[in-house]
Amino acid sequence: MNIEAMNSEAQKGGVLPPPEEKAVYVNRMFARIAPTYDLMNRLMTFGQDQRWRREMLDYCNLPPHGLLLDVGTGTGDIAYMAMRRYPTVRAIGSDFTYEMMAAGVNKVPGVQLPFIQADACVLPFPDNTFDAVVSGFLIRNVVDRVAAFREMARVTKPGGRVVCLETTPPSNSVLGPLFRLYFFQIVPLIGSVVARDRQAYAYLPHSTVEFPPPAELARMMERAGLHHVFYVERMMRAVAIHVGTKLPLPA
Repeated sequence: MNIEAMNSEAQKGGVLPPPEEKAVYVNRMFARIAPTYDLMNRLMTFGQDQRWRREMLDYCNLPPHGLLLDVGTGTGDIAYMAMRRYPTVRAIGSDFTYEMMAAGVNKVPGVQLPFIQADACVLPFPDNTFDAVVSGFLIRNVVDRVAAFREMARVTKPGGRVVCLETTPPSNSVLGPLFRLYFFQIVPLIGSVVARDRQAYAYLPHSTVEFPPPAELARMMERAGLHHVFYVERMMRAVAIHVGTKLPLPA
């Protein structure tokens, strides 16, 4: 079955919600799976998600005493990692789903991470606030992706970076058929056992099917006003890290 056919079947079967219902659907889904979200991430990626997060932070070029915003923070994995790796850096985590953030409070002993509930397309921060803004596995859950990138760019300081970690469509992978088998058959099975929510982990692979390939996502970042956009692919092209820069102010 090709990508278009799988996407059509997913919509008919209620796996993918229509755009006008996506925000509510996604919020409720993540609220349900919050208690097991971190464990499922480790299992689904064979622990590689932590390595990708570290690489994301390397691309941020955070200065000493810099300020990082993690949009769609979930339980705060990226933000907590930033504060552990760079002791002088401050981080803030924002997420649309309260239950996800609640699961992350006090997750790392001795590290205090401020959480703020917010829509990725309407961030409650002034212009030019953060040295870098990151998101991990967020953008595929957003209806207006360019608007989300534009908002991330708005709150980034001139010269700062917006860094995005996302899965890529199965057809992008050099092992596409194998990844389709894994994501569409094995992952929902693991989700039904570990998270007791097969529906959520059927949605997540299908949300990747209709997601733009890396080159198109890079163009979206450029339309949002970011410059010098580039990306690197990992896990045999199953995931990609995109990096864009907000131009410095004229001298």
